[in-house]
Amino acid sequence: MRATIRMNKSVVRQRAFTLVELLVVIGIIGVLISILLPTLNKARQRGITVQCASNLRQIAVGWRMYVEAYKGIAPPARTPLIRGSRNLYDLGQGPTYRPRWYEMVGANMKQFAFNEPLPADDDDRQISNPMFLCPAVPDWTNARNTAYGYNYQFLGNVRERTDKKFVNFPVNVSNINAAETVLAADSMGSAAGHQTNTRRAYQVNGTADQNAWGNHGYNLDPPRLTATSDYCEWRHRNPQDRSAPDPRHSGRTNAVFCDGHVETATLRELGYVVNDNGRVIDDGSVHCRNNKWSGSGRDDDPPSLIPGRK
Repeated sequence: MRATIRMNKSVVRQRAFTLVELLVVIGIIGVLISILLPTLNKARQRGITVQCASNLRQIAVGWRMYVEAYKGIAPPARTPLIRGSRNLYDLGQGPTYRPRWYEMVGANMKQFAFNEPLPADDDDRQISNPMFLCPAVPDWTNARNTAYGYNYQFLGNVRERTDKKFVNFPVNVSNINAAETVLAADSMGSAAGHQTNTRRAYQVNGTADQNAWGNHGYNLDPPRLTATSDYCEWRHRNPQDRSAPDPRHSGRTNAVFCDGHVETATLRELGYVVNDNGRVIDDGSVHCRNNKWSGSGRDDDPPSLIPGRK
């Protein structure tokens, strides 16, 4: 009996790790983790990019359904502001104040952006439907400062020109080259025209801050603007307050085209110019082009706020 006990203790001593061996194992595990983490992070980022692209494809389906329901007319960025009225529209949930493009698009699929309608002008609303939220910035939930922006200048702008007519509405999609025209994309809002190091934090309560990430994100300006064109936030019509897509997916942005296909592209591939301090600018070069936004495949000027002017 005693011999057996001594033998078992001997076996235990032989099988135990020494401190050096334990440190070696820990070191190997640490090396493996350092090798695997970047790969796992890249896989996670790819998954986020794929989910974002899936959202945009679904949005394009709803956009086509809207177009078919309204006899070929694309939705405007927002329903018109009619003076003297309450500006209420019923998308199927009840009266809501001036719904934006994504609300109208979603309603055609019964994919409502909000849990309930709001018959009041209130920008402090939070989107509840994940289809309209980019998984790369899941906290960008505000109704005004959205993660996805619309090609409103060429697809539907109901702001008023100087003659009180709409800037660009209605737009019949039969005149749009669907495969070459961006419908919507990841948006950084009016922060695009500001230096990267001066951009401020996202405003989830809908506060208007031209320097903030995602400000007025539901409207996307094309690469090239003019002295008479509109800007994403009409009260601030200057190059520093322009909007642009957000290259939030490892330096690239997801853009869905009117035919439903999604491209993961750099800003330059979409026609934008970015200077060394991060500002999106129009430098007058051949690289700043509206051909993927205009609907015609050409580098057209955005519609003018002044009648008869280009």
